[in-house]
Amino acid sequence: MATITKKKILNQSQFGGTPCGNKAVLKYNLTTNAVGAFVDSDTATGIALGDVVRLGVLPAGMNIYDSQVIVSDAFTALVTANLGFAYVDGVDSAAVPQSATYFGSGLVLNAVGRLRNATTNAPITLPKDAYLIATTAGAANAVAGIADVFVEGILTGAP
Repeated sequence: MATITKKKILNQSQFGGTPCGNKAVLKYNLTTNAVGAFVDSDTATGIALGDVVRLGVLPAGMNIYDSQVIVSDAFTALVTANLGFAYVDGVDSAAVPQSATYFGSGLVLNAVGRLRNATTNAPITLPKDAYLIATTAGAANAVAGIADVFVEGILTGAP
């Protein structure tokens, strides 16, 4: 039986030059008011069925491997969402295509709970800045609700 060793195993970078490592968990929040509008957004009306909500920016060079959604205050009955990303510049990438469902589809926002990423997508490294997007489904939102999205990855600093 042979022993096989990865080349350059002794000098591979594990911590990106920082003493505590380079793992990052970025937090994004979706809070709606009493009429179902996204608080601190450019719209005062409730989130409608099929709306794409930009929750924030995922930085270029981030190697993304997991996510979690925590719904602490339920949205309107039947409201679900797809969670993914779209590039800020609006131009897709052949190497890492944008995906409206990269982090999950049909995520139940109408009940409190923790929603782990259950997709089988491979980890990706974003070649450029991308919006974290939630696309609503099931129903329009007309109530106050709170969901926090946590995206886990490694900040490499280089796409």
